[in-house]
Amino acid sequence: MKISFLLLCSFLISSLHSIAQDTKKFDPTNARDGENIEYCHQHVKMAKLRKNQDFIEMNKPGEIEFQQRLKEPIQKGTIYKIPVVFHVLHSEGLENISDEQIYDAMSILNRDYRKQNADTANVHPDFIDFPSDVEIEFVLATKAPNGNCFKGITRTNSPLSYQGDDGGSQVGAIIQGNDVYNQSWAGNKYLNIFVCGEIGGAAGYTYNPGTWNANSMTNGIWVLHNYVGSIGTGGIGASRTLTHEVGHWLNLSHPWGGTNNPNLPSNCNTDDDVQDTPECIGVTSCNVNSNSCNGDNAYWGFDIRDNVENYMDYSYCSKMFTAGQVARMRAALQVSSTGRSNLWKTSNLNATGATGVLVLCEAEFDADRTTICAGNEVLFTDDSFNAVSSWLWTITPSTGWSYTNGTDANSQNPSIMFNNEGLYTIKLNSSDGASSDIETKDNYIRVLPAAAVLPFWEGFESYTTLDNLTNWEVINLNNNNAFSMQTAFGHTGNKCVKLLNYGQQPSNVDELISAPIDISSVPETGQVTLSFRYAYRKRSSSNYEFLKVFISKDCGENWAQRKTLGGNSLSSEVSTSFWEPSSQEDWTTIHMGNVFSDYFVDNFRMRFKFEGEGGNNFYLDDINLYEGSSSDDIIVGLNEMREDFNMNLYPNPSDADVSVVFDLKNAQKMYAQIIDVRGKLIETMIIYANEGNNNLILDTKGLSQGSYTIKLSGETSASSMPFYKL
Repeated sequence: MKISFLLLCSFLISSLHSIAQDTKKFDPTNARDGENIEYCHQHVKMAKLRKNQDFIEMNKPGEIEFQQRLKEPIQKGTIYKIPVVFHVLHSEGLENISDEQIYDAMSILNRDYRKQNADTANVHPDFIDFPSDVEIEFVLATKAPNGNCFKGITRTNSPLSYQGDDGGSQVGAIIQGNDVYNQSWAGNKYLNIFVCGEIGGAAGYTYNPGTWNANSMTNGIWVLHNYVGSIGTGGIGASRTLTHEVGHWLNLSHPWGGTNNPNLPSNCNTDDDVQDTPECIGVTSCNVNSNSCNGDNAYWGFDIRDNVENYMDYSYCSKMFTAGQVARMRAALQVSSTGRSNLWKTSNLNATGATGVLVLCEAEFDADRTTICAGNEVLFTDDSFNAVSSWLWTITPSTGWSYTNGTDANSQNPSIMFNNEGLYTIKLNSSDGASSDIETKDNYIRVLPAAAVLPFWEGFESYTTLDNLTNWEVINLNNNNAFSMQTAFGHTGNKCVKLLNYGQQPSNVDELISAPIDISSVPETGQVTLSFRYAYRKRSSSNYEFLKVFISKDCGENWAQRKTLGGNSLSSEVSTSFWEPSSQEDWTTIHMGNVFSDYFVDNFRMRFKFEGEGGNNFYLDDINLYEGSSSDDIIVGLNEMREDFNMNLYPNPSDADVSVVFDLKNAQKMYAQIIDVRGKLIETMIIYANEGNNNLILDTKGLSQGSYTIKLSGETSASSMPFYKL
C-alpha cells in the first residue's frame, strides 16, 4: 500500500497522541515487586499502533524482510558495533545524571550483551548451558550529525523531562534545546537513548524495529534516570533496564508473549516466537522455581520450569539471553527497511565516530565553584574528550594561589587554594600524545574582597560598570540582558542598578550577588535588618514576575530564601512602553527583619534574583544592612498624638512571613511591635523607614496560633492593625 508523506506524518502524530492518552490511563498494576511504576511499556506502545490498519500496511516490508533474515544462518564471530547517544532531558534536578553514571550503564550493557557477566555461572541448573553471547557491542558516538566532535552525551534543560505522556514532545525538546546539535539525530545512524525524569508511568520503553519510524529520532529508547546504570541515581536492581529495552529494540518480546502483563494465566496461550524460552506467565520477583505453564512443551518434549533469569522477564535476577533470542536480535540487525542494518556498517561507524578508536577532540574543564572567599579551595575537574593522556594547567595572575592536596600543574583534577582577592583566568592544555587542544576561561574564578562591616550601604555611586567586579557578581543564565549600571539617575545619588527586562523573552533569570559582609560582632540577642529600594512596572496586567531575596552564612555555598515578591505584590502598576522611574514615588523600600542570629557570621552574603516573564524594567538601589537593638525598654509606649498613616498587612492571616506595607511623608526611625491579646509585648524591631512606600517583612513562624496586634511608631507617625497567626 502506497502512503503519501502527509498521510504518514498525520498517522504518526495521531498515533503518538493516542498512545500518550492511553498511557495517562494506564494503572501501574504490573510493577515489579517493591516498585511503584511499570517496568516496561513497550507492548503498550506497540499494541496501540497495531490497532491502526495504516500502520500494519506500512510496517509489512520490515516484518517480511525480518522473517527472511531469521531463516538465514547466524554469522557467529562477527561483532556488530552500534553507535549510541544518551540524550539527558533534565530540569536541573537529580535526573541530570553524571557522565560517570552513563559510562557505568554502557559498561553494563556491553557486559550483558557479550556474556561477560559473572552471574551467568549461577543460572538455574535447568538452563546452565543456555546463556549466550549476543556478539553485539555498544559504542558511544563521538561525532554529531554535522561532524562536530562530542562525547556521546547531550544535555537539554526543559520541564518536559517530567511530562512523559508524550515521548514525541520530549524528543522535540531535545532536538530544539540540546547543547550539541539542534536538528534530528537519525534513528538509522544512532541508537538514541532518552534519559528523563518521567516517561508516562514506566521505567523504560521503546518500539520494535519498523519501517514506519526507521530513520526517525523517535526510533530510540526512553528510560528513567534512576534505571540507568548502577551508580548515582541508579542501582543494582534497576541497572539492567537498558539490557531489557535494547532487547525489545532488537525485536524481542517478553518471554510470555506480546503483552506488558505478567502473572496472567492466559499468557500460557501466547508466545514470544523464540523456541528455547519456555512458555510462562511471567514474574515480577525472582522465583526461579516458577513453573507456570504445565504440560509438555513442543520444543522441549517435557515440562520445564520458567526461564525467570532471562533479561526479558520482569525478575530482579535477570542474567541471560538464550541462543534463540540471539538469533532473533542478530537477524533484526540485517533488516534494511527498519534502519537497523545501517547502524553497524563501517561507513556509519566512521561517520558517527563509533569505531572505538578515540582521539582528543576538545579540551574542557569545570570547577566545583567559581566564586569564593579568600582562603577557600577550588577543585577543578578535567572534562576533555574523548582521549587524554596529559594535562597542563596555567593560572593567571601567577601569584595569590597554590596547589593543594598533593596536586600540581600536571594533575588531571587539581585542587587550588586562592588567597588573594581578584579575578583569575584558567587555561588547560590537554593532549592525547599526538595532538593537543587548549581551553581558556577568562576571569573564571572570582575571589571576593575582605568582608565589609556594619553598617553596610550600597548605592552603586562608585561604579561605572558591573563587569569584572569582585564586589558584586552578575549572573545571566539566559545570556541576554543582565544586571548593569544605570548612570543617569538613582533613588539616592545619580546611579543605581538596572535590569532592562522590557522586550525580553519570557522565562529569564538574572541575579546580583554581594561580596561578604562581616556581621559576626552582632550579639545573638541582637537584630540585623536588610533593606533596599526597587522600582518596577508591569508591561501588561497579566505579567507575573518575581523578585526573590536570598541570604548565605557560608560565603555563598548555600542559600536560604528570605523574601519573595511576585505579581501585584511586586507592583500592580502597568506601563506598556519602555519604563524608568521619574520620581521618588516610583520607588518602594523593603525592610527584612528575618536575618536571624545563626546568620551573624563573618562571611554573610545576599543575593537578588529576578525571574522575568515579559514585563517591564527593574531598578535596584540603596541596599542597607544594619544592626538595631530589640530590647523591650527601647519603646516606653506609643504616642497617640503622632500622626496616623495608612498601613496594611498581607497575607492576613498567615502562618509564615507577613508584609507590613505603609507610606510615610518623611523618613524616620520606627519601631515595629508585635503584641498579644493580653497586651504583652512579644517582639520589637527597629527599622529606618524611608519617605514613600515601605514594606516591612516580619517572620511570624515562632508565634503561637492566635490574635495579635502589629504596631508601628516613629518620630511623627504611628499606626496599628490586628493580625491573626494560623
